[in-house]
Amino acid sequence: MGSHETETGNTLPTPATPAGRAGLDALLARPGKAVIALDFDGTLAPIVPDPEQARAHPDAVPALAVLAPKVAAVAVITGRPADVAVRHGGFAGVDGLEHLVVLGHYGAERWDAVSGEVSAPAPHPGVAAVREELPGLLDRVGAGPGTWIEDKSRAIAVHTRRAADPQAAFDALRAPLFDLAARHGLIVEPGRMVLELRPPGMDKGVALLQYVGELGAESVLYAGDDLGDLPAYAAVGELRSAGTPGLLVCSGSDEVTELREQADLVVDGPKGVVALLAGLAAHLKD
Repeated sequence: MGSHETETGNTLPTPATPAGRAGLDALLARPGKAVIALDFDGTLAPIVPDPEQARAHPDAVPALAVLAPKVAAVAVITGRPADVAVRHGGFAGVDGLEHLVVLGHYGAERWDAVSGEVSAPAPHPGVAAVREELPGLLDRVGAGPGTWIEDKSRAIAVHTRRAADPQAAFDALRAPLFDLAARHGLIVEPGRMVLELRPPGMDKGVALLQYVGELGAESVLYAGDDLGDLPAYAAVGELRSAGTPGLLVCSGSDEVTELREQADLVVDGPKGVVALLAGLAAHLKD
């Protein structure tokens, strides 16, 4: 994969696909009409055993603060509650991030940097039912120590990363959690040692398409790392088919390969994403 160097010394890698190169060219040609959309965990923030300890890469906010004023918008699209992503990302009250929004709960919640407020509809009733039943279910299937529940308010996630055998615990929980979700009108989104139960119609692809349409964007970059980012990849594919150029970036990991296979550009985890953002910012004129 080739690259070229900016005036400030930042290198900007060349996408491996023609569609990706067209997406990058469109972004660089008309940045004021471009949307930069980013997953949070695993993309802006390194994956850690306890999601409550996840924090954005230390260079992420500085890079975004330089880049955001030069593009139409930066959107962080995450399964987390919007306010949690804002707090863990350190996005609030930062000069230069006025063009940033956080679409939390896969777009069900929206935090806008200008207002500093979160807007959201009423939660799905199935989430409350699952919240009540889930501890008993984990006991019955013998999930064991290290398997734990993360309450995301509008979704419920079961993590196995801290279990003695994370993959075995993950595999044992798949069928019971799919059954539980179906009984309450929810779906299950598998991820990196996590199974998330959430309402249907909530995914990063829907959120991305709605936001790009709202802004009338003429190009889009999406960066993600996990299976939950595949709908956003598909959304970029839809946009490309309709004539809007797009660039798919994979925040590479050894745990998930599906995104790597579809991406136009693979970078080395969150530090690679941040380097790419800094490189873009350096390429774009004030």
